[in-house]
Amino acid sequence: MRVEVVLTEADITQEFTEAMEARDLPEKFFFWFPRSAAEWVTLASDTDLHGGLWQTWTQIAAEAPLLAEIFPARLPVISFGAGDGARDRLLMDALKKTGAECFYYPVDASQSMLEMASAGAEDEDIETVGIKADISSPMHLVYAADAADPPRLFVFSGNTMGSFDPLAQIRSVAQCLKPGDRLLVDGEVFHPELTLARRDNPAVRRFIFALLAGVGISEPDGEIRFNLKNDSRHAGLHLVTRHFRASRDLSATVASQEISLERGERIGLNFQYAYTAEAFRWLLSEQGGLEIVREYPSSDGRFLTALCRK
Repeated sequence: MRVEVVLTEADITQEFTEAMEARDLPEKFFFWFPRSAAEWVTLASDTDLHGGLWQTWTQIAAEAPLLAEIFPARLPVISFGAGDGARDRLLMDALKKTGAECFYYPVDASQSMLEMASAGAEDEDIETVGIKADISSPMHLVYAADAADPPRLFVFSGNTMGSFDPLAQIRSVAQCLKPGDRLLVDGEVFHPELTLARRDNPAVRRFIFALLAGVGISEPDGEIRFNLKNDSRHAGLHLVTRHFRASRDLSATVASQEISLERGERIGLNFQYAYTAEAFRWLLSEQGGLEIVREYPSSDGRFLTALCRK
């Protein structure tokens, strides 16, 4: 298994320590610990939460011959925030059946996730190079994009864009595209009642506590709270925030360092955006400068996926 390291374990350990001291844990840390990575795989396979997205990718895979016509026989697939790579493999398997020769570059900050994605692709005889990088960094994105020459197929799935500032993130991703490249990107469609309910549930709480358990924080130590906000920068941008609130004085252990938390103190957790369909299109076209070639709405109405070019 070949992995190119841009974000070292020493770097991410230092960043995690600083984030805990600042009481604010962004997205990349939630898949760092093996336990939380495994819990995410279970959560991602929950059909009640993500079944519509999987059906969308099944539809995209069924249209692989149309997608393959865009590219020559050699097809680099670069997946930003690849996770376990299950959706990528579904698509690449369909592309292989058209005669395309896929070369896979999963990009993730989590060593555990990279190993899952890489091993899964190699089991299907797909040449793979994992890239351990922070996709919130424009420099890391460019490094990962340069792993292969154009034309390339970029994948940005699982509402991953919504785990960062989407205005900045889509601009950074779009800057990686060259003539001939294509981008498959999805977003979660906002629902007034269901968007928050789909997160404020036992399965998601187990995933969050799987991360906190890595520093010695368990459910009796406090509670997870969720909030829904509107992003005033543009109509249709909705933000779900969440935080841990300590119910007693406690101590977290980070890289052998003790960090004390007082009762009532909060730790900010990773946020997620959901969008109206109009706002999602605005992000891609106006912020990213991308042309939407094809749209794939999920059968449950929860996700919208777009095939884009520059």
